[in-house]
Amino acid sequence: MKTTISAISTAPGIGGIAVIRVSGPETFAVCEKVFFPANKNAIISEAKSHTLLLGELRDNEESIDEVVLSIFRNPHSFTGEDVAEISCHGSVYIQQRILQLLLANGCTLARPGEFTQRAFLNGKMDLSQAEAVADLIASGSAASHRMAMSQMRGGFSNELKKLRTQLIDFVSLVELELDFSEEDVEFADRTHLKMLVTEIEKVISRLSGSFRVGNAIKTGIPVALVGETNVGKSTLLNVLLNEEKAIVSDIHGTTRDVIEDSMNIGGVTFRFIDTAGIRDTRDKIESMGIERTYQKIEQASIVLWILDCTQLSEHIEWLTDRIEKKAAGKKIILVFNKIDKIQEEERDVLNHLFDQFKGDRIYISAKNRINTKELENALLNAAQLPDIQPDDVVVNNVRHYEALENALESIQRVQEGLDNGLSGDFLSQDIRECLHFLGEITGQISNDEILGNIFGKFCIGK
Repeated sequence: MKTTISAISTAPGIGGIAVIRVSGPETFAVCEKVFFPANKNAIISEAKSHTLLLGELRDNEESIDEVVLSIFRNPHSFTGEDVAEISCHGSVYIQQRILQLLLANGCTLARPGEFTQRAFLNGKMDLSQAEAVADLIASGSAASHRMAMSQMRGGFSNELKKLRTQLIDFVSLVELELDFSEEDVEFADRTHLKMLVTEIEKVISRLSGSFRVGNAIKTGIPVALVGETNVGKSTLLNVLLNEEKAIVSDIHGTTRDVIEDSMNIGGVTFRFIDTAGIRDTRDKIESMGIERTYQKIEQASIVLWILDCTQLSEHIEWLTDRIEKKAAGKKIILVFNKIDKIQEEERDVLNHLFDQFKGDRIYISAKNRINTKELENALLNAAQLPDIQPDDVVVNNVRHYEALENALESIQRVQEGLDNGLSGDFLSQDIRECLHFLGEITGQISNDEILGNIFGKFCIGK
Protein backbone atom coordinates (compact mmCIF):
# COMPACT_ATOMS: atom_id res chain seq x y z
CA MET A 1 0.00 0.00 0.00
CA LYS A 2 1.24 3.51 -0.81
CA THR A 3 2.17 5.77 2.03
CA THR A 4 0.23 8.94 2.79
CA ILE A 5 2.46 11.95 2.26
CA SER A 6 2.34 15.52 3.47
CA ALA A 7 4.30 18.74 2.91
CA ILE A 8 3.98 22.51 2.99
CA SER A 9 3.05 23.55 -0.55
CA THR A 10 3.40 27.32 -0.27
CA ALA A 11 6.72 29.15 -0.47
CA PRO A 12 8.89 29.23 2.68
CA GLY A 13 8.43 32.23 4.95
CA ILE A 14 5.66 34.32 6.49
CA GLY A 15 2.51 35.10 4.51
CA GLY A 16 -1.19 35.76 4.88
CA ILE A 17 -2.00 32.07 4.50
CA ALA A 18 -0.12 28.84 3.90
CA VAL A 19 -1.24 25.52 2.45
CA ILE A 20 -0.24 22.08 3.74
CA ARG A 21 -1.10 19.25 1.34
CA VAL A 22 -1.85 15.62 2.22
CA SER A 23 -2.20 12.80 -0.34
CA GLY A 24 -2.62 9.05 -0.07
CA PRO A 25 -4.96 6.27 1.08
CA GLU A 26 -5.06 7.39 4.74
CA THR A 27 -5.55 11.10 4.01
CA PHE A 28 -9.00 11.47 5.56
CA ALA A 29 -8.26 9.12 8.43
CA VAL A 30 -5.24 11.22 9.41
CA CYS A 31 -7.20 14.47 9.10
CA GLU A 32 -10.01 13.14 11.31
CA LYS A 33 -7.48 12.66 14.13
CA VAL A 34 -6.46 16.32 14.21
CA PHE A 35 -9.22 18.37 12.52
CA PHE A 36 -12.40 19.28 14.38
CA PRO A 37 -15.12 20.81 12.15
CA ALA A 38 -16.98 23.91 13.32
CA ASN A 39 -20.14 22.08 12.21
CA LYS A 40 -20.37 19.30 14.76
CA ASN A 41 -22.34 17.13 12.34
CA ALA A 42 -19.69 17.26 9.57
CA ILE A 43 -17.67 14.07 9.04
CA ILE A 44 -14.53 14.28 6.88
CA SER A 45 -14.75 10.71 5.62
CA GLU A 46 -18.29 11.36 4.37
CA ALA A 47 -17.70 14.85 2.92
CA LYS A 48 -18.21 15.26 -0.80
CA SER A 49 -15.25 15.90 -3.10
CA HIS A 50 -14.35 19.52 -3.83
CA THR A 51 -15.95 20.85 -0.65
CA LEU A 52 -14.55 23.03 2.14
CA LEU A 53 -14.81 22.55 5.88
CA LEU A 54 -14.10 25.23 8.45
CA GLY A 55 -12.65 23.97 11.69
CA GLU A 56 -9.86 23.81 14.21
CA LEU A 57 -6.62 21.85 14.28
CA ARG A 58 -5.74 20.45 17.67
CA ASP A 59 -2.81 18.62 19.15
CA ASN A 60 -4.62 16.69 21.90
CA GLU A 61 -6.43 19.51 23.71
CA GLU A 62 -4.17 22.31 22.45
CA SER A 63 -5.64 24.43 19.67
CA ILE A 64 -3.06 25.18 16.95
CA ASP A 65 -5.04 27.22 14.41
CA GLU A 66 -8.42 27.81 12.83
CA VAL A 67 -8.17 26.45 9.30
CA VAL A 68 -10.08 25.59 6.12
CA LEU A 69 -9.88 21.97 4.98
CA SER A 70 -10.32 21.32 1.24
CA ILE A 71 -11.50 17.80 0.28
CA PHE A 72 -10.57 16.13 -3.04
CA ARG A 73 -11.60 12.50 -3.49
CA ASN A 74 -9.82 10.11 -5.83
CA PRO A 75 -9.60 10.03 -8.77
CA HIS A 76 -10.73 13.66 -9.05
CA SER A 77 -7.65 15.24 -7.51
CA PHE A 78 -4.25 16.50 -8.62
CA THR A 79 -2.50 13.25 -7.65
CA GLY A 80 -5.39 10.91 -8.48
CA GLU A 81 -5.49 9.90 -4.79
CA ASP A 82 -7.50 11.17 -1.82
CA VAL A 83 -6.13 14.67 -1.17
CA ALA A 84 -6.70 17.23 1.57
CA GLU A 85 -5.32 20.75 1.62
CA ILE A 86 -5.15 22.65 4.89
CA SER A 87 -5.24 26.44 4.54
CA CYS A 88 -3.85 27.97 7.72
CA HIS A 89 -2.45 31.30 8.84
CA GLY A 90 0.99 31.94 7.35
CA SER A 91 3.06 31.88 10.53
CA VAL A 92 6.17 29.73 10.07
CA TYR A 93 5.59 28.35 13.57
CA ILE A 94 2.00 27.35 12.75
CA GLN A 95 3.05 25.71 9.46
CA GLN A 96 5.70 23.62 11.16
CA ARG A 97 3.39 22.62 14.06
CA ILE A 98 0.72 21.43 11.61
CA LEU A 99 3.22 19.49 9.53
CA GLN A 100 4.70 17.85 12.64
CA LEU A 101 1.18 16.99 13.82
CA LEU A 102 0.35 15.28 10.50
CA LEU A 103 3.63 13.35 10.53
CA ALA A 104 2.98 12.21 14.09
CA ASN A 105 -0.43 10.88 13.06
CA GLY A 106 0.57 8.68 10.14
CA CYS A 107 1.89 10.85 7.29
CA THR A 108 5.32 10.62 5.69
CA LEU A 109 7.17 13.77 4.62
CA ALA A 110 6.85 14.15 0.84
CA ARG A 111 9.99 14.11 -1.28
CA PRO A 112 10.64 16.91 -3.81
CA GLY A 113 8.13 16.57 -6.63
CA GLU A 114 6.39 13.56 -5.10
CA PHE A 115 2.86 14.95 -5.47
CA THR A 116 3.42 15.55 -9.20
CA GLN A 117 5.17 12.19 -9.55
CA ARG A 118 2.12 10.47 -8.09
CA ALA A 119 -0.06 12.39 -10.56
CA PHE A 120 2.09 10.98 -13.37
CA LEU A 121 2.12 7.43 -11.99
CA ASN A 122 -1.66 7.54 -11.53
CA GLY A 123 -2.23 8.63 -15.12
CA LYS A 124 -3.37 12.18 -14.37
CA MET A 125 -0.73 13.56 -16.72
CA ASP A 126 2.12 12.28 -18.86
CA LEU A 127 5.78 13.01 -18.19
CA SER A 128 6.02 16.03 -20.49
CA GLN A 129 2.99 17.58 -18.77
CA ALA A 130 4.54 16.89 -15.36
CA GLU A 131 7.72 18.67 -16.41
CA ALA A 132 5.58 21.59 -17.61
CA VAL A 133 4.35 22.01 -14.03
CA ALA A 134 7.90 22.86 -12.95
CA ASP A 135 8.30 25.18 -15.97
CA LEU A 136 5.06 26.97 -15.06
CA ILE A 137 6.25 27.54 -11.49
CA ALA A 138 9.58 28.89 -12.78
CA SER A 139 8.09 31.00 -15.62
CA GLY A 140 9.40 34.55 -15.46
CA SER A 141 7.84 36.07 -18.58
CA ALA A 142 4.55 36.09 -20.47
CA ALA A 143 6.04 33.96 -23.25
CA SER A 144 7.44 31.29 -20.90
CA HIS A 145 4.12 31.23 -19.04
CA ARG A 146 2.11 30.65 -22.24
CA MET A 147 4.56 27.98 -23.38
CA ALA A 148 4.34 26.08 -20.06
CA MET A 149 0.54 26.36 -19.99
CA SER A 150 0.26 24.93 -23.52
CA GLN A 151 2.48 21.97 -22.61
CA MET A 152 0.74 21.36 -19.28
CA ARG A 153 -2.65 21.28 -21.02
CA GLY A 154 -1.35 18.58 -23.34
CA GLY A 155 -0.56 20.46 -26.55
CA PHE A 156 2.82 18.77 -26.98
CA SER A 157 1.48 15.42 -25.74
CA ASN A 158 -1.33 15.46 -28.30
CA GLU A 159 1.14 16.04 -31.13
CA LEU A 160 3.22 13.07 -29.95
CA LYS A 161 0.11 10.91 -29.47
CA LYS A 162 -0.87 11.45 -33.10
CA LEU A 163 2.63 10.54 -34.26
CA ARG A 164 2.74 7.38 -32.15
CA THR A 165 -0.71 6.28 -33.37
CA GLN A 166 0.35 6.67 -37.00
CA LEU A 167 3.62 4.84 -36.40
CA ILE A 168 1.92 1.99 -34.53
CA ASP A 169 -0.55 1.53 -37.40
CA PHE A 170 2.39 1.62 -39.80
CA VAL A 171 4.53 -0.93 -37.95
CA SER A 172 1.53 -3.23 -37.44
CA LEU A 173 1.02 -3.51 -41.20
CA VAL A 174 4.72 -4.05 -41.84
CA GLU A 175 5.00 -6.75 -39.16
CA LEU A 176 1.84 -8.42 -40.42
CA GLU A 177 3.64 -8.89 -43.73
CA LEU A 178 6.43 -10.70 -41.89
CA ASP A 179 3.92 -13.27 -40.60
CA PHE A 180 2.98 -14.06 -44.22
CA SER A 181 6.47 -13.73 -45.69
CA GLU A 182 6.27 -17.13 -47.38
CA GLU A 183 3.10 -16.09 -49.27
CA ASP A 184 4.81 -12.86 -50.42
CA VAL A 185 1.79 -10.79 -49.36
CA GLU A 186 2.05 -6.98 -49.11
CA PHE A 187 -0.40 -5.41 -46.66
CA ALA A 188 1.22 -1.99 -46.53
CA ASP A 189 1.07 0.10 -49.69
CA ARG A 190 4.65 1.39 -50.04
CA THR A 191 3.60 4.58 -51.84
CA HIS A 192 1.16 5.44 -49.07
CA LEU A 193 3.77 4.56 -46.44
CA LYS A 194 6.31 6.91 -48.04
CA MET A 195 3.80 9.76 -47.89
CA LEU A 196 3.01 8.97 -44.27
CA VAL A 197 6.67 8.79 -43.21
CA THR A 198 7.42 12.06 -45.03
CA GLU A 199 4.61 13.77 -43.13
CA ILE A 200 5.78 12.33 -39.80
CA GLU A 201 9.35 13.46 -40.54
CA LYS A 202 8.07 17.02 -41.17
CA VAL A 203 6.22 17.11 -37.85
CA ILE A 204 9.21 15.80 -35.86
CA SER A 205 11.52 18.26 -37.65
CA ARG A 206 9.16 21.13 -36.82
CA LEU A 207 8.99 20.16 -33.16
CA SER A 208 12.76 19.70 -32.94
CA GLY A 209 13.36 23.00 -34.76
CA SER A 210 11.18 24.88 -32.28
CA PHE A 211 13.69 24.15 -29.51
CA ARG A 212 15.85 27.16 -30.44
CA VAL A 213 12.94 29.49 -29.71
CA GLY A 214 11.65 27.48 -26.75
CA ASN A 215 15.02 27.30 -25.02
CA ALA A 216 15.59 31.03 -25.53
CA ILE A 217 12.21 31.80 -23.97
CA LYS A 218 12.77 29.43 -21.06
CA THR A 219 16.37 30.25 -20.12
CA GLY A 220 16.64 33.76 -21.56
CA ILE A 221 18.30 35.03 -24.72
CA PRO A 222 22.05 35.31 -24.06
CA VAL A 223 23.35 38.81 -24.79
CA ALA A 224 27.12 39.43 -24.55
CA LEU A 225 28.33 42.96 -23.74
CA VAL A 226 31.75 43.27 -25.39
CA GLY A 227 34.30 45.91 -26.23
CA GLU A 228 37.54 47.38 -24.99
CA THR A 229 38.21 48.32 -21.38
CA ASN A 230 36.48 51.41 -19.93
CA VAL A 231 33.93 51.84 -22.71
CA GLY A 232 31.02 51.52 -20.26
CA LYS A 233 30.04 47.84 -20.42
CA SER A 234 29.59 47.44 -16.67
CA THR A 235 27.75 50.76 -16.39
CA LEU A 236 25.36 49.67 -19.14
CA LEU A 237 24.81 46.30 -17.42
CA ASN A 238 23.90 48.08 -14.19
CA VAL A 239 21.48 50.36 -16.09
CA LEU A 240 19.79 47.47 -17.91
CA LEU A 241 19.39 45.48 -14.68
CA ASN A 242 18.56 48.60 -12.67
CA GLU A 243 20.96 47.60 -9.91
CA GLU A 244 24.66 47.88 -9.08
CA LYS A 245 25.58 44.40 -10.27
CA ALA A 246 29.04 45.13 -11.67
CA ILE A 247 31.89 47.21 -10.23
CA VAL A 248 32.43 50.42 -12.21
CA SER A 249 35.85 52.04 -12.16
CA ASP A 250 38.09 54.27 -14.31
CA ILE A 251 40.85 51.69 -13.84
CA HIS A 252 41.37 49.60 -16.99
CA GLY A 253 40.76 45.86 -16.61
CA THR A 254 38.41 46.10 -13.60
CA THR A 255 36.12 43.35 -14.97
CA ARG A 256 38.23 40.21 -15.13
CA ASP A 257 35.53 37.57 -15.09
CA VAL A 258 32.11 37.06 -16.59
CA ILE A 259 29.11 38.57 -14.76
CA GLU A 260 25.62 37.34 -15.70
CA ASP A 261 22.08 38.29 -14.76
CA SER A 262 18.65 38.27 -16.37
CA MET A 263 16.11 40.98 -17.13
CA ASN A 264 12.60 40.87 -18.57
CA ILE A 265 12.08 43.35 -21.40
CA GLY A 266 8.71 43.50 -23.13
CA GLY A 267 7.75 40.01 -21.96
CA VAL A 268 11.05 38.48 -23.16
CA THR A 269 13.83 37.37 -20.80
CA PHE A 270 17.35 38.44 -21.75
CA ARG A 271 20.41 36.98 -20.05
CA PHE A 272 23.03 39.75 -20.04
CA ILE A 273 26.69 38.76 -19.86
CA ASP A 274 29.20 41.46 -18.93
CA THR A 275 32.63 40.41 -20.16
CA ALA A 276 36.23 41.44 -19.58
CA GLY A 277 37.40 44.31 -21.80
CA ILE A 278 39.32 43.15 -24.86
CA ARG A 279 42.85 44.50 -25.05
CA ASP A 280 46.44 43.36 -25.35
CA THR A 281 47.60 42.54 -21.83
CA ARG A 282 50.34 40.57 -20.08
CA ASP A 283 48.29 40.10 -16.91
CA LYS A 284 47.56 36.35 -16.72
CA ILE A 285 44.29 36.75 -14.80
CA GLU A 286 43.00 39.44 -17.18
CA SER A 287 44.05 37.32 -20.17
CA MET A 288 41.96 34.44 -18.82
CA GLY A 289 39.01 36.83 -18.53
CA ILE A 290 39.47 37.98 -22.14
CA GLU A 291 39.57 34.36 -23.32
CA ARG A 292 36.24 33.83 -21.55
CA THR A 293 34.94 36.91 -23.35
CA TYR A 294 35.60 35.20 -26.69
CA GLN A 295 33.83 32.06 -25.44
CA LYS A 296 30.78 34.06 -24.37
CA ILE A 297 30.62 35.84 -27.74
CA GLU A 298 30.43 32.43 -29.42
CA GLN A 299 27.70 31.28 -27.00
CA ALA A 300 25.60 34.45 -27.22
CA SER A 301 22.65 34.98 -29.57
CA ILE A 302 23.06 38.78 -29.56
CA VAL A 303 26.28 40.78 -29.18
CA LEU A 304 26.24 44.36 -27.89
CA TRP A 305 29.50 45.79 -29.20
CA ILE A 306 30.11 48.88 -27.07
CA LEU A 307 32.37 51.74 -28.21
CA ASP A 308 33.42 54.93 -26.46
CA CYS A 309 32.30 57.87 -28.63
CA THR A 310 34.92 60.14 -27.14
CA GLN A 311 37.94 58.07 -28.12
CA LEU A 312 38.18 55.27 -30.60
CA SER A 313 41.09 52.95 -30.00
CA GLU A 314 44.01 52.90 -32.40
CA HIS A 315 43.44 49.14 -32.42
CA ILE A 316 39.88 49.45 -33.76
CA GLU A 317 40.62 47.46 -36.93
CA TRP A 318 42.16 44.63 -34.91
CA LEU A 319 39.21 44.72 -32.49
CA THR A 320 36.67 44.73 -35.33
CA ASP A 321 38.30 41.71 -36.91
CA ARG A 322 38.34 39.77 -33.62
CA ILE A 323 34.72 40.50 -32.70
CA GLU A 324 33.26 39.88 -36.16
CA LYS A 325 35.07 36.54 -36.44
CA LYS A 326 33.89 35.36 -33.02
CA ALA A 327 30.34 36.67 -33.62
CA ALA A 328 29.99 35.32 -37.17
CA GLY A 329 26.34 34.60 -37.95
CA LYS A 330 25.06 36.35 -34.81
CA LYS A 331 23.10 39.55 -34.42
CA ILE A 332 25.51 42.40 -33.58
CA ILE A 333 24.24 45.74 -32.28
CA LEU A 334 26.82 48.54 -32.38
CA VAL A 335 26.39 50.69 -29.25
CA PHE A 336 28.12 54.08 -29.22
CA ASN A 337 28.36 55.10 -25.57
CA LYS A 338 28.93 58.56 -24.00
CA ILE A 339 26.98 60.31 -26.77
CA ASP A 340 26.39 63.26 -24.43
CA LYS A 341 30.10 64.15 -24.72
CA ILE A 342 30.39 64.63 -28.49
CA GLN A 343 29.00 67.00 -31.13
CA GLU A 344 26.76 66.16 -34.11
CA GLU A 345 29.62 66.39 -36.61
CA GLU A 346 31.66 63.94 -34.54
CA ARG A 347 28.77 61.48 -34.75
CA ASP A 348 28.89 61.77 -38.56
CA VAL A 349 32.58 60.88 -38.47
CA LEU A 350 31.81 57.78 -36.39
CA ASN A 351 29.11 56.74 -38.84
CA HIS A 352 31.53 57.09 -41.72
CA LEU A 353 34.15 54.96 -39.96
CA PHE A 354 31.63 52.10 -39.71
CA ASP A 355 30.09 52.36 -43.18
CA GLN A 356 30.77 48.67 -43.75
CA PHE A 357 28.80 47.66 -40.65
CA LYS A 358 25.31 46.54 -41.73
CA GLY A 359 23.72 45.88 -38.32
CA ASP A 360 21.84 48.16 -35.94
CA ARG A 361 23.65 51.05 -34.30
CA ILE A 362 22.44 52.89 -31.22
CA TYR A 363 23.81 56.10 -29.65
CA ILE A 364 23.46 56.14 -25.87
CA SER A 365 24.78 57.52 -22.63
CA ALA A 366 24.65 54.66 -20.16
CA LYS A 367 25.63 56.90 -17.26
CA ASN A 368 22.85 59.43 -17.97
CA ARG A 369 20.37 56.82 -19.29
CA ILE A 370 20.04 58.51 -22.68
CA ASN A 371 18.42 56.34 -25.41
CA THR A 372 18.48 53.20 -23.23
CA LYS A 373 14.83 52.55 -24.16
CA GLU A 374 15.84 52.61 -27.83
CA LEU A 375 18.48 50.01 -27.00
CA GLU A 376 15.85 47.82 -25.31
CA ASN A 377 13.66 48.06 -28.44
CA ALA A 378 16.65 47.10 -30.59
CA LEU A 379 17.18 44.04 -28.38
CA LEU A 380 13.53 42.99 -28.80
CA ASN A 381 13.84 43.35 -32.59
CA ALA A 382 17.10 41.39 -32.61
CA ALA A 383 15.55 38.57 -30.56
CA GLN A 384 13.17 37.78 -33.43
CA LEU A 385 11.00 35.61 -31.21
CA PRO A 386 7.57 34.74 -32.58
CA ASP A 387 4.52 35.68 -30.57
CA ILE A 388 3.70 32.47 -28.72
CA GLN A 389 -0.03 31.73 -28.70
CA PRO A 390 -1.74 29.50 -26.09
CA ASP A 391 -2.19 26.66 -28.60
CA ASP A 392 1.32 26.80 -30.08
CA VAL A 393 3.51 23.75 -29.48
CA VAL A 394 7.09 24.81 -28.70
CA VAL A 395 9.76 22.47 -27.32
CA ASN A 396 11.78 24.00 -24.47
CA ASN A 397 13.22 20.96 -22.69
CA VAL A 398 16.68 19.59 -23.55
CA ARG A 399 15.56 16.03 -22.76
CA HIS A 400 12.66 16.35 -25.19
CA TYR A 401 14.90 17.89 -27.85
CA GLU A 402 17.44 15.07 -27.66
CA ALA A 403 14.67 12.45 -27.88
CA LEU A 404 13.16 14.22 -30.90
CA GLU A 405 16.56 14.35 -32.62
CA ASN A 406 16.97 10.60 -32.07
CA ALA A 407 13.42 9.98 -33.32
CA LEU A 408 14.18 12.10 -36.37
CA GLU A 409 17.24 9.99 -37.20
CA SER A 410 15.15 6.83 -36.89
CA ILE A 411 12.35 8.04 -39.15
CA GLN A 412 14.89 9.25 -41.71
CA ARG A 413 16.33 5.73 -41.77
CA VAL A 414 12.80 4.46 -42.47
CA GLN A 415 12.58 6.90 -45.39
CA GLU A 416 15.89 5.65 -46.77
CA GLY A 417 14.79 2.05 -46.28
CA LEU A 418 11.60 2.63 -48.25
CA ASP A 419 13.55 4.37 -51.02
CA ASN A 420 16.00 1.48 -51.20
CA GLY A 421 13.36 -1.24 -51.00
CA LEU A 422 14.52 -2.69 -47.68
CA SER A 423 12.61 -5.64 -46.26
CA GLY A 424 9.91 -5.18 -43.61
CA ASP A 425 12.02 -6.48 -40.71
CA PHE A 426 14.57 -3.65 -41.11
CA LEU A 427 11.81 -1.05 -41.54
CA SER A 428 10.05 -2.38 -38.45
CA GLN A 429 13.19 -2.05 -36.32
CA ASP A 430 13.68 1.62 -37.23
CA ILE A 431 9.99 2.41 -36.71
CA ARG A 432 10.09 0.85 -33.26
CA GLU A 433 13.18 2.90 -32.43
CA CYS A 434 11.28 6.04 -33.36
CA LEU A 435 8.36 4.94 -31.18
CA HIS A 436 10.80 4.31 -28.33
CA PHE A 437 12.25 7.83 -28.41
CA LEU A 438 8.83 9.48 -28.67
CA GLY A 439 7.66 7.32 -25.75
CA GLU A 440 10.59 8.54 -23.64
CA ILE A 441 9.23 12.10 -23.84
CA THR A 442 5.76 11.28 -22.52
CA GLY A 443 6.93 8.63 -20.05
CA GLN A 444 5.39 5.65 -21.83
CA ILE A 445 8.96 4.35 -21.76
CA SER A 446 10.86 5.40 -18.63
CA ASN A 447 13.03 4.16 -15.82
CA ASP A 448 13.44 5.04 -12.16
CA GLU A 449 16.67 6.95 -12.77
CA ILE A 450 15.03 9.29 -15.30
CA LEU A 451 11.99 9.82 -13.07
CA GLY A 452 14.18 10.46 -10.03
CA ASN A 453 16.22 13.04 -11.92
CA ILE A 454 13.14 14.87 -13.21
CA PHE A 455 11.04 15.01 -10.05
CA GLY A 456 14.07 15.55 -7.79
CA LYS A 457 14.37 19.05 -9.26
CA PHE A 458 10.87 20.03 -8.10
CA CYS A 459 10.27 21.93 -4.89
CA ILE A 460 8.94 20.04 -1.87
CA GLY A 461 5.15 20.28 -1.71
CA LYS A 462 4.74 20.05 -5.49
